[in-house]
Amino acid sequence: MASHQGRVFKRCGCRDENSGRALGAQCPKLRRPDGAFNPRHGDWGYQLELPRTSEGKRRQARRTGMESQEQAWQTLDHLKALLNLGGGEADIEVDIADLIQDTHKRRVQAPSVAEVRRRLGTGVDVRQEAPTVAEYLHGWVKAKPDLARGTRASYEGHIRKYLVPHLGRIRLDRLTSQQIETMFDAIEERNVRILECKDSRDAKVRASVRGQRMISLSTKHRIRATLRSALSNAVRSPEEPVNVNAASHARLPSCPRKRPLVWTPDRVRQWEQDGTVPGEVMVWTPQQTRTFLEHAKKYAWLHGLFHLVAVKGLRRGEAVGLPWANTRLTDGEADIRTQVVQLSWETFTSTPKSEAGRRTVTLDADTVRVLRVWKRLQNQYRLEAGSRWADSGLVFTRSDGFGWHPGQVSDWFCRIARAAGLPPITLHGLRHGAASMALAAGTDVKVVSNELGHSTAHFTQDTYQTVFPDVAKTAAEATAALLRGTSPSSQASSSVPLR
Repeated sequence: MASHQGRVFKRCGCRDENSGRALGAQCPKLRRPDGAFNPRHGDWGYQLELPRTSEGKRRQARRTGMESQEQAWQTLDHLKALLNLGGGEADIEVDIADLIQDTHKRRVQAPSVAEVRRRLGTGVDVRQEAPTVAEYLHGWVKAKPDLARGTRASYEGHIRKYLVPHLGRIRLDRLTSQQIETMFDAIEERNVRILECKDSRDAKVRASVRGQRMISLSTKHRIRATLRSALSNAVRSPEEPVNVNAASHARLPSCPRKRPLVWTPDRVRQWEQDGTVPGEVMVWTPQQTRTFLEHAKKYAWLHGLFHLVAVKGLRRGEAVGLPWANTRLTDGEADIRTQVVQLSWETFTSTPKSEAGRRTVTLDADTVRVLRVWKRLQNQYRLEAGSRWADSGLVFTRSDGFGWHPGQVSDWFCRIARAAGLPPITLHGLRHGAASMALAAGTDVKVVSNELGHSTAHFTQDTYQTVFPDVAKTAAEATAALLRGTSPSSQASSSVPLR
């Protein structure tokens, strides 16, 4: 291992009165009469001979202006320790010397021994300074051209709104899980402030947070997932000095899946009394769904779409983007290959994100009949529109042939539900209800999962199996019947049917 020569010295800016020459380390004021250094005069510095450049030129690291001899020695020892990481390999020592020289030129502190050792261990050029979190995240998204537009918008939103404002200035290799947790603490503090302002009696205070939304726990988990994905890429990359994914170690409260709740008679009565909605995800009973569909017949231009969602559980974008070319009424099948995605108010057509989402659903006779009725009405609209008809090829269109905007469909759904006097659910709640009714009717969970486009049957069963209370009641009575020694089938036959 090479011996790296260096020294510590003290000097000042005094000059000779006669010649004007700088005295430097020869100034008599630097020492006291007893020979000790005078702490009130001059500055400390160090000088270290560095390995020659790759072109063979001599060089050194030299700095003055330090407050104490101890500080100068510590800095010099630190630089020597960095050079010793080269282990006698000339190329590595030259690279480390380049790094030291660069930090001196920029008047910044040299990286720690642990950091340089980590860079060497991961094969990263020690001379390359790690980017900030902001620089890395922007480059990471830009380097993913094949991202779905919706996914890209989600990533960019998380980066712009949360990750860069809170973590953007931190160097990527110095990001810690504690800093990420601090970001989420700040987001929660903002949530509390918004809530307090909204509850204020002062109109100006309430107005100060108008339009501001609280960040839910599920959104926090998605923000962390975005950062975790980006850092996973950094850990895999040999060009980045990162070997720990800090986002994976950042703690967040668990986010349990929001299971649907059915609007039972007791819940409906409570809602009618004080407007209480007992859960974030609500579904109607089969009877309530029938009431809605009967009322929706008055709105013939959307009745078929709502019927398809209520029976087959299509997602809103899948129903809005369904073309006639993928719908075979004679065979009773529809191929789900496209969907209309809404970002803010902008829309675009894409394919379902997962392989499970690209599927074929079987249409029952009632649904086929509803779609045939709508197709005849759509043909009448086409004849009436004449040259103004937009030949979109979609199953569900407005009277001019253009496809529906997903937001408009949701608005019509809520309007019709209110007119029918039904408790509130979202249009996606109609999909939840279709899944729950299929399982309650005894359909195999694997079949339901495939028709809904879920990735696993476990997700379908775990989410929907016990939505309707009558299903759970039937199971409970069947279990009790075994203890009584009676026939479960006879007990089941006397159970209350789904309402």
